[in-house]
Amino acid sequence: MHDLKGKTIRGGLARLSAQGAGFLLRVGSLMVLARLLEPKDFGLVGMVTAFTGVLTLFRDFGLSSAAVQRTTVTEEQVSTLFWINMLVGVLLGLLAVAMAPFIAAFYHEPRLSKVTLVLAAGFFFNAAGVQHSALLQRQMRFTALSVINIVSLIVGTAIAIGGAKAGYGYWSLVAMTVTLPITSTIGFWLTAAWIPGMPRKQAGVRSMIRFGGTVTLNGLVVYVANNFEKILLGRYWGVDALGLYGRAYQLVNIPTDNINSSVGEVAFSALSRLQDDPPRLKSYFLKGYSLVLALTLPITTACVLFADDIVVVLLGPKWKDTAAIFRFLGPTIMVFAIANPLSWLLSSIGWVGRNLKIALVIAPTMMAGFVIAMPYGPRGVAFAYSAVLSLWLLPLIAWCVRGTVVSFWDILLTVSRPLVSSVVAGALAFGLRSIYGPALSPFPRLAIESTVLLLTFLGILLFVTGQKAFYLNLVRGLTKREAPEESALVSV
Repeated sequence: MHDLKGKTIRGGLARLSAQGAGFLLRVGSLMVLARLLEPKDFGLVGMVTAFTGVLTLFRDFGLSSAAVQRTTVTEEQVSTLFWINMLVGVLLGLLAVAMAPFIAAFYHEPRLSKVTLVLAAGFFFNAAGVQHSALLQRQMRFTALSVINIVSLIVGTAIAIGGAKAGYGYWSLVAMTVTLPITSTIGFWLTAAWIPGMPRKQAGVRSMIRFGGTVTLNGLVVYVANNFEKILLGRYWGVDALGLYGRAYQLVNIPTDNINSSVGEVAFSALSRLQDDPPRLKSYFLKGYSLVLALTLPITTACVLFADDIVVVLLGPKWKDTAAIFRFLGPTIMVFAIANPLSWLLSSIGWVGRNLKIALVIAPTMMAGFVIAMPYGPRGVAFAYSAVLSLWLLPLIAWCVRGTVVSFWDILLTVSRPLVSSVVAGALAFGLRSIYGPALSPFPRLAIESTVLLLTFLGILLFVTGQKAFYLNLVRGLTKREAPEESALVSV
C-alpha cells in the first residue's frame, strides 16, 4: 500500500475543494432559479422525484460500493458488474415509464406524467457510468472525479437557468436533472479510458452482489424514511407547500451532501484498504470524522440562528415562509454529520448488515413522526424530522460502534470539541446580532454574524480545544511525495 496516507489527504482536500466549488454553484443556481421560478414549479418536479428517487437507489444495485470495498477486483468481475448495471438501468427506466400514469393520478396532476417519462431517461445514463466511476475511486483519482462533477453541475445549471429565463418553468428543472447524469457519464468514460468486456457467468461476483444488495436495501429504507413526508405533503397540502418545504430541505442538504459526499467517498476507499489493519483504520477514521464535524457543526449553528437572513439572501423575499421550516430542519445537519460517517466505518469492514438493521429500526419511528406531524403542515413535519433523529442519535452511535475498533467514548470525545466550539461561537454571534442587527439589512447582517461565528469557532477549536496540530498534519501531508498509481483493478 503505497503512500495511502498522502493519497487520502490529497484526495480528501481535492474533493473538499471541488465540493466547495460545487457548494457555491448549487447555492448560486438556487438563488437564481428561486427568483426565476415559482414554488409550484419546484413542487411539481419534487412530486415526481419523491417517487423516482426510490428507483434511483437501484441504479447500481450497490455494485459500485462492492467494487470499491473489495481488496482485489478482476477485469472479468468489473465487466460483468457493468453489464448488470446496464440491465438494471434499462429495467428501472421502463419501470419509471410504467409509473407515470400512477404518479399523475396519485397527485391529481396530469402534467406529472410527461415529467416522469422524461426523467426516466436518466436511469440509463446513470447505469452506464457506475463502474467507470468506481474504477476512478479505486485508483483514488478524486481530483478527476471532482472535475467531472463540477463540469456536469455547470452544464446542468446553465441549461436550467437558460430554460427558466426562456419561460419553460418546471421543464428547466427537468432538463437539469437529466443533463447531470449524461454529462458525468461521458466524463467518467473519457477519464477512466476503460472499455468493458463481455460478461462472464463464473466471474465470481455473487458475494459482491450480496454486498451490493444489502447496501441498496439499506439505502432504500433510508430513502423512504427521509422522503415519506414529501409524498404526504404533496398529496395533502399541495404543490405550494411542497415547494416551500422542498427549498428548505434543499438548503439544509447542500452542506450535508457536499461535505459528506466529498469526505465520505475518500474515507470509504481509504478505510476499505485498511480493513485488515485495525489501529490505522481507527486513526484514519477519527481524523476524517473530526474534519467532517469541524466543517459541519458551525453550519448547523448558523442555519438555526440565522435562518431568516439566509432564506431572504439566498432565495429572496417571496420565500420568507420557508425560514421557519429551514430553522426546524437545521439540526438534521448536525445529526447526519455525526451519524453518516459511522456507516462508512461499518461498510468499509463489510458490516453492511448492521447498517440495514439500524435503518429498519429507525425508519418506522421517523415515518410515524411524519404522520403525527402532518396536520401541522410543513413546519410541524420539519420539527418532527429533527426531533426524531435527535432522540435516536446516542443509541445510534452506541449501536454502530459496538464491536468495532472505535469506542463510544472515542466518538463523544471527537464530537465534543467542535460541538462546544460551535455553541459558544453561536452564542457570541447571536448576542452581537441582537445589538447591531436591527440597524442592518439582511445581507450585511448575515455577512457580519457569519464571520463572527466562523472566526470565533476556529479560534476556540484550534487554540482552546487543541486541534491546531491536526490541521498542521493535514498540511504536512500535502508535501509528501505521492507514489505511482496502483492498478485500477487489482490491489497490491
